[in-house]
Amino acid sequence: MSLATNHKVGGPVAAPVEPPKVVRQRRMRPGLLGLAILLVALGGLGAAFAVTSVRATGSYLAVSREVSVGTELTADDVVAVQVAGGQGLSPVSAADVDKVIGKRAAVTLVPGTLLTMDQLTDKPLLGPGKQQVAIGLKASQVPAKQLKPGDEILLVSTPAQNAPSTERASQTTRYEGVVVDATVPDEDEADRGTTVVYVAVAGRDAPAVVTLAAQDRLAVILTGSA
Repeated sequence: MSLATNHKVGGPVAAPVEPPKVVRQRRMRPGLLGLAILLVALGGLGAAFAVTSVRATGSYLAVSREVSVGTELTADDVVAVQVAGGQGLSPVSAADVDKVIGKRAAVTLVPGTLLTMDQLTDKPLLGPGKQQVAIGLKASQVPAKQLKPGDEILLVSTPAQNAPSTERASQTTRYEGVVVDATVPDEDEADRGTTVVYVAVAGRDAPAVVTLAAQDRLAVILTGSA
């Protein structure tokens, strides 16, 4: 049996060509397109607002040196500073410096802090015939969560521990006073846990109040809030 072989070699045989695939274009829904445009616009507005907030600066007054309570402000006590942003703050504008010069400090002014009108007063806390005394009070002896300058208080003497019961009622004395300032010592100080209240009292009452305070024989009653 013979096998017939075709020795004729032809040209390269091309592989079968697949028909091109037709890719269907996705149609963008009008609602989604509008939402995308809105998000891009809001993002741009947010970025512009952030840049504007950071760049916006104002000139305000800051405390340049410590000012004690009741002291009149001078031009040397304040300095103009540039503050960026300032949302939520109410510092005094540098342009209003003439409005604060001559006012009294209602609280102790700390250097490096912005000045606000709430820290100033036109009323002399230590008026004529008044003297200032300091009273140390334990937490349970403070009549309010926070005593403020201008608060009216009543200082009541308490009997001595060794006084007879018949003399306890007769030893009670009352002194009117006005809070000038109140402060809590730092934790590393010996008087930590004690509130020091600076009180303006009548000059004639100052010696007795100081003596009673040294003996821890004073109770404080808040009679009027500033």
